[in-house]
Amino acid sequence: MLLNKKISIFAFIKQIKFDIAAILSYSIIVGIADQYSFLAKISIPIGVTSVIGTALSLLLAFRTSQAYERWWEARGVWGAIVNDSRTLIRQLIQFTPQDSNNKKMVEKFADRQIIWCYALGESLRKLPFSKKVQDYLDTQKITEKNIPNAILNQHSDALSQLDISEFKQVQIDITLGRLCDAMGKCERIKNTVFPKSYSLLVHFLIYVFATLLPFGLDDKYVTIEIFLTTLLPLIFIAIERTAIILQDPFENAPTDIPMTSLATTVEINIKEMTGNENLPTQENSKSFYIM
Repeated sequence: MLLNKKISIFAFIKQIKFDIAAILSYSIIVGIADQYSFLAKISIPIGVTSVIGTALSLLLAFRTSQAYERWWEARGVWGAIVNDSRTLIRQLIQFTPQDSNNKKMVEKFADRQIIWCYALGESLRKLPFSKKVQDYLDTQKITEKNIPNAILNQHSDALSQLDISEFKQVQIDITLGRLCDAMGKCERIKNTVFPKSYSLLVHFLIYVFATLLPFGLDDKYVTIEIFLTTLLPLIFIAIERTAIILQDPFENAPTDIPMTSLATTVEINIKEMTGNENLPTQENSKSFYIM
């Protein structure tokens, strides 16, 4: 996730460097040719370009809104995961008698929930599991394809073995159900692709706008013509690229939901709740984003 005070402009420029090169080259060629060739006779009313620009603005407003809504939904889901992880362990501590056997059971639940958070984030990013997660999977001999779901199944199996009332089991099972729902929402966001045709249409219209723009501007000031022909399309491209970046919040990119950081927060909170003093450190980011 991007940090408010450390956003890198250069990292964003890298995202659109080819568009910058293409539009700048076109602007210079047309701007110079417009002074010395038949292109000087071509004049397109600026109203035509304005209509295309207005249509682009509406399309980009919708695109940006949908992309941010998708990103914010993912952030909300992970906020719920953090809360439900704390709730799960709190319920287990409060609902079970405080003897040595039950304490060990709660600690096992805590370890599983911590691993579940890390495993879910790494699965969504399609990364190899970290050593912490892989060691746990090897120890527990978990080999299913959907690792987070397999860990939730272990939660359910362990819940059925707790010596607590049915009412308390139902309450804990409801919390597990919310965690399962959150996992499903993340998988839906990850596996649902934003329509490619919409992106192609927007990108095509941007280049149509860039193509027509110089023929509606005053030819007397070539420098201003080149500047405007470059600047205005790039503003549209920057908005479109922002939407494209936001629409995929689980792609191991700077704009990702900070799942690793949130999983570390869950680990710290749960270990404090269970009296485990072996707490991880929440490292401060040295870059313009956190993961």
